[in-house]
Amino acid sequence: MNGKLKKTDEEWKEQLGALGYEVMRRHGTERAFTHDDFPDRPGIYRCAGCGAVLFDGSDKFDAGCGWPSFTRPAGTAPIGESHDNRYGMLRTEVHCTNCDGHLGHVFPDG
Repeated sequence: MNGKLKKTDEEWKEQLGALGYEVMRRHGTERAFTHDDFPDRPGIYRCAGCGAVLFDGSDKFDAGCGWPSFTRPAGTAPIGESHDNRYGMLRTEVHCTNCDGHLGHVFPDG
């Protein structure tokens, strides 16, 4: 599924790199506390797949989980949710509705 953006797997791999492709296109995850692309400064966070504005830095908080956490999406961010029952648990997966990029999961304890 490529949402509104029709790209081949090779095009996605070239754009996102190996880790980005694994996370955004194959719904993988990176190890907690290992990524430095999540600065703690004012600004906006955009989708790596299509560039859409997703989150405002003022809504970011430290959940202590090792991944960026936000209290809400930005304004009219193209964010959708779906059920994810992989790995024997039911979770809410968050994705970009423009490009179907996997953005992470929502947890009720935040």
